[in-house]
Amino acid sequence: MAGATSLGEFEQIVLLAILRLGTDAYGVTIGAEIAACTGREPAPGALYTTLDRLEDKGMVSSRLGDPTPQRGGRAKRYFTVNTKGLAAITRAQQSYRRLLAGCRIPGLAHE
Repeated sequence: MAGATSLGEFEQIVLLAILRLGTDAYGVTIGAEIAACTGREPAPGALYTTLDRLEDKGMVSSRLGDPTPQRGGRAKRYFTVNTKGLAAITRAQQSYRRLLAGCRIPGLAHE
């Protein structure tokens, strides 16, 4: 697909974590979701750099929540996958499924 933005593996993981979390997707919960689902503990710098890059690419949008005393008066930055991000993750996952079709990988359930 000409002109389509490709996604790296970690970008895909971040987008999927945001989609799983819904309205509760902010840095800490995204990192925790990634760790819980993949066993990878993303470094905060890598996570926030990726979130900024996805926002620059127009795939996610962010909004600030209300400041809280628990965070020293700082607001949480919540993320949402937008239409462009959803299209990109859909294309990437469809590509993986096409590549997996017909492959036999030990320990992986096959349809």
